[in-house]
Amino acid sequence: MHVVVMGCGRVGSAIARRLEEVGHSVAVIDQDPEAFRRLGPDFAGRQVTGLGFDRQTLLDAGIDSAGAFAAVSSGDNSNIISTRVARETFGVQHVVARIYDSKRAEIYERMGIPSVATVPWTVNRLLRELLSVKVSELWREPTGQVLLMRVTVTEPWVGRRLADLETASGARAAWLVRYGEAQLPTAATVLQDGDQLVVASTDAITQRVHEVVEQGPGGGGR
Repeated sequence: MHVVVMGCGRVGSAIARRLEEVGHSVAVIDQDPEAFRRLGPDFAGRQVTGLGFDRQTLLDAGIDSAGAFAAVSSGDNSNIISTRVARETFGVQHVVARIYDSKRAEIYERMGIPSVATVPWTVNRLLRELLSVKVSELWREPTGQVLLMRVTVTEPWVGRRLADLETASGARAAWLVRYGEAQLPTAATVLQDGDQLVVASTDAITQRVHEVVEQGPGGGGR
């Protein structure tokens, strides 16, 4: 997959290098050509000098063939504008923006633009959002047997009851995030596109959770 990263600071350069390491093609955009030094001599991707929301700059970076776009510059406005251009003008499926203002971040989450604020920021978290990993581990208790997992609801589960997902996977839902707001679900909760669940699972059934989420109601080898 081709990924465009806007912003070549510490975070942007780390994201670009990591994406290249796992086999993706990468283009990095920054206004300051000196910033590309952070990528190191081994970086093989494109380095494009310009504004991340400028149409020609984005085209030079290969946005028309990109499967994902990350806006991680130091400016909220630039990150949001460039992310919206990538998604709404060029139809990039997976976008994420780094937002410093937590109130703004909530607004854009409700608009369907995943954002990552500075306090909980990690490179791994952005990669999960950017590459659309559907199931990821959040926390594990000291014995290692029970853990919390974040689950992004996949298309086969949209319109189905939460209880069906719990039965198929063996996991139990702790809470649900919908339109950027957390809520306690019930067994009768109907899953919607964009929902994210935090589920409790045991180590023994984590593989089944992955399979059921990815494959739908028939997954998990049941």
